Amino acid sequence: MIFLTLFCIFATVKSEIHDLHYIYTALSKPISQPGVYQFTAMGILNDRPIDFYNSEDKVKKPLQTWMEEHNEKDYWEKGTQSRRSKEQWFDVNIKILMERMHQNKSDVHILQWMHGCQVEKTTDGKLKFLKGFNQYGYDGEDFLSFDSENMAWVAHVPAAESTKQKWNNVPILSQYTKGYLETDCVHWLEKFLKYQELDFQTSSPPEVHLFSKNSTSPDNRTLVCLATGFYPKDVTVDILKDGVPLAESDGVASSGVRPNGERNETYQLRKWLEIKASDTSKYSCRIHHRTLQSPIEESW
Repeated sequence: MIFLTLFCIFATVKSEIHDLHYIYTALSKPISQPGVYQFTAMGILNDRPIDFYNSEDKVKKPLQTWMEEHNEKDYWEKGTQSRRSKEQWFDVNIKILMERMHQNKSDVHILQWMHGCQVEKTTDGKLKFLKGFNQYGYDGEDFLSFDSENMAWVAHVPAAESTKQKWNNVPILSQYTKGYLETDCVHWLEKFLKYQELDFQTSSPPEVHLFSKNSTSPDNRTLVCLATGFYPKDVTVDILKDGVPLAESDGVASSGVRPNGERNETYQLRKWLEIKASDTSKYSCRIHHRTLQSPIEESW
C-alpha cells in the first residue's frame, strides 16, 4: 500500500468531489537523512497538504495561509497534543508488531495509518457523504482496515488477526470509528472548504495553452493542451478530431488535475495526443469549467 498516492477523481461539472484525509507514518528507528523523521502526520484536503507534524519539531503547523488565519490558537494547541499522543502510540505499537513478527531490530520497519472521508458537493451546495476509510499499512503492505458497512475490522495478513479480534470485541470502537468517518470528518471537511473559499473568494477561469512538439518518432508529432490557473479543481478537458471528442482508447493521455504549487490555490491539467505528422484532420481542445459561461475551444 502506498498511502501517498494521490486520489484520482473524475468529477463532472455538475458536482464536486472533495476528500479530507490524514496520513501518519512511523519508523521503527530514526534515519539520519535530511527531511526524514521518525514520525510524521499530515492533513490533506483535495490532494493539498493543509497541516504537518514531525517528531523533531513536535508541533502541528499549518501549511495553508487560510488554515492559519481561520483556526484559533486553541485548535493548533489541541492538535499538537493529539499528534504527540499518536506519536507515542505508534512508538509502542510498532515495537509490538516487530516482536509479533520476530523481526530484527537492526532493520527499519514502517507503520502507517490513513483515515478520512469523501463527499460530493451537489449543485445546491450541500455535502453528500460518499465513503470513509480507516486503514493501516505495515512495511508497505495492507495490514488492517475498517469495514464501515459491516462495522468490523478486517485483517489483511495473519499478523493482524489478533489485533482484528481484539478491536472487534470492543463494539464502541467500531461505533466511534464509523461515527467519526461519517460525521466528524465531514464536519471538518465542510469547515475547511469554507475557510478555503473565504481565502479564495473569486473563482478563477482556466488559461488555455496549445502547442505541438516533436515525438520520439520522426513521422509523428504530439499535440498538447494545457489548462492552468483554474479554481475550483473540477474541470473537463477534451481533445477533438474534426469536432468529435477522443477518448483514452484513441490515444489521449492525461496528467490528471494537479495543484499549481503548495500555496497557489489554482490547478492545472495537461492532455496530449500523438498523431502522424502528415495528418491533416482538424484538432482542437475544449474546456468546460464552472467559471465559463460557455466552453472554451481552441484549435492547433
